[in-house]
Amino acid sequence: MAKLYFRYGTVGSAKTLNLLAVAHNYKTQNKKTLLIKPELDVRFGKTTIKSRAGLMVDADYLVAPDTQLNLEAFAGINCVLVDECQFLSPAVIEQLRNVATELNIPVICYGLRTDFKQNLFEGSRRLLELSDTIEEVKNTCNFCNRKAIFNLRLLDGNPTLSGEVIELGADDKYVPACAPCYAQKTAEI
Repeated sequence: MAKLYFRYGTVGSAKTLNLLAVAHNYKTQNKKTLLIKPELDVRFGKTTIKSRAGLMVDADYLVAPDTQLNLEAFAGINCVLVDECQFLSPAVIEQLRNVATELNIPVICYGLRTDFKQNLFEGSRRLLELSDTIEEVKNTCNFCNRKAIFNLRLLDGNPTLSGEVIELGADDKYVPACAPCYAQKTAEI
C-alpha cells in the first residue's frame, strides 16, 4: 500500500529543493509525478514551484481550499508531490489520503508545521493526524547553531508577532529560529 508522507521543516530548510530532487529522480527513471501546489502561493508565479537554490518547475495541479481532486488526473502517475502543503485545507488533505489509500500512489507533502506564532497550520494539523510517515527536514537557527524549530517573522528586519497568519514571503520576511532564540527575540518586541 502506498503511503501519505508529511515532510516538514522551518523556512529555509530545503523542503522544496528536496521535492524537486525527488521529482528529478522519478523523471530519470521514466516515471511520472504529479506536482501540486496551493493556488494562493504566487510568490514566484502562479504555477511555479521554486526553491531558494534557484531550481524551479511548473506545478501540474493548483488547489484551492474547496478543490475536488479529479482522480482521472492521477492515471499513470507514480508519485504525487505537494509543495507548501500547510496552506491546503483539511478537505484537500483528506482527498490526498484517499489518493494514497485508494489509488495506491505515494503522496509526499512538503511544508511548514507551524506559523510564526508557533501555531499549527490547518493543513499541517490534518497531515499530522493522517500521515503514515512524518519526517522532519532539519535546519539550523539563524542566530546560533542549535536546531531550528520555529519560523520567526521579520518586519523591516526586526522580529514581529503581528500581522495576518498567512503572509507570503521568503528570507526577507522569515528566518528559522531555535526555541531559546525565538523566545529571546520575541520577548524584545
